[in-house]
Amino acid sequence: MDVTPELVKKVATNARLVLTPDEIKRFQKELSEMFEKFAILQQANTKNTKPSFHPIDIKNVTRKDEIGKCLDREEALSLTKHRTDKYFKGPKVI
Repeated sequence: MDVTPELVKKVATNARLVLTPDEIKRFQKELSEMFEKFAILQQANTKNTKPSFHPIDIKNVTRKDEIGKCLDREEALSLTKHRTDKYFKGPKVI
């Protein structure tokens, strides 16, 4: 793929970047090198390869949701100095 300064500018615009002319030249070269590497990867034979999103199997390791003993209101409020009557007191918002 031919990487032109216009392509680099378009990619920069999509990424909301403002590039100097020197940066455009530098990124033009780097983007060309990246496309060359992807062209090499596309030559790999992947006919008998299953799609993979993770190199290893991902398993859910969270615990089961179980009902347990809860703190009553007074016990919970006893753990803070920031309280007003029967509620936790938070910072003023406005």
